[in-house]
Amino acid sequence: MYCSTCGVALAQGLSYCNYCGAKLNGPDTGSSKARLDPLIFAILATFVFGTFSITVFIGVLKAALRLDNDEVMALAVVPFLVMLVLEFVFVRLLLRRARTDDDAGTKVRLKGQATKELDAAHAHALPEPVGSITENTTRAFDPVYTRRNSK
Repeated sequence: MYCSTCGVALAQGLSYCNYCGAKLNGPDTGSSKARLDPLIFAILATFVFGTFSITVFIGVLKAALRLDNDEVMALAVVPFLVMLVLEFVFVRLLLRRARTDDDAGTKVRLKGQATKELDAAHAHALPEPVGSITENTTRAFDPVYTRRNSK
């Protein structure tokens, strides 16, 4: 974790920076709730509902229509393939959206820049570091005298 004011590396769980004293923005556990993405929900719902439906369908074919196992499996392949195609479509949409989100973020960051180098306007994007409280203090250390044994 790094301080957003001075950029110094910090230990996890601190609420104030040890170097500049700025208040740190810790993870918000209570205010932001994790929201399930609609495509992920669709993938999970399709799998759960599809598996349940196929199981009920197989049970109905065996109990009500009294079909053999080979005929039941042949008929159960169709809803399984439909479920598989739906899962593939949802996963593809999810991956495509994630890729376009990454591309959009890159385009916004690099807008107006011909190269990946920082120009003069972006060179001082971070504020100058603030000195530490203990950085400019004077402290006298007592000299340590050692005795030399020379021959």
